[in-house]
Amino acid sequence: MKWFLKCLKQYADFSGRARRREYWFFQLFNLIFFIVIFLGLGLIANALGANDSISPEFGLNTIIGLLIIFYVLALTIPSIAVTVRRLHDTGNSSWMLFISLIPLIGPIWLFILYVKNSQPGENKWGPNPKDN
Repeated sequence: MKWFLKCLKQYADFSGRARRREYWFFQLFNLIFFIVIFLGLGLIANALGANDSISPEFGLNTIIGLLIIFYVLALTIPSIAVTVRRLHDTGNSSWMLFISLIPLIGPIWLFILYVKNSQPGENKWGPNPKDN
């Protein structure tokens, strides 16, 4: 949980390096919060019998949809920031994010970079966070 909060505190910090632990715990807790909160809200809404046919302009499902959009938008920048810092930790530029645009090969290559060990010592993005 501390890694998730650390990434939120570094909301738009694209400089420096992020350890594997920081990156993967942020992604894990992001996924857990998303599933638990919004799946729970959806189950509660269905249990209450709420549907958009009662009030199609602004029903409970619409509110849940807006909350999901807000959550995703709120965590987009921290997610990109921790991803950029993770790429820096492996010795790669943030421009490597664009490799994900290559179908099939790009996301696989990025996944390999995300699980790759830190570049030892200091690189041009700063000292190795494992040394602290």
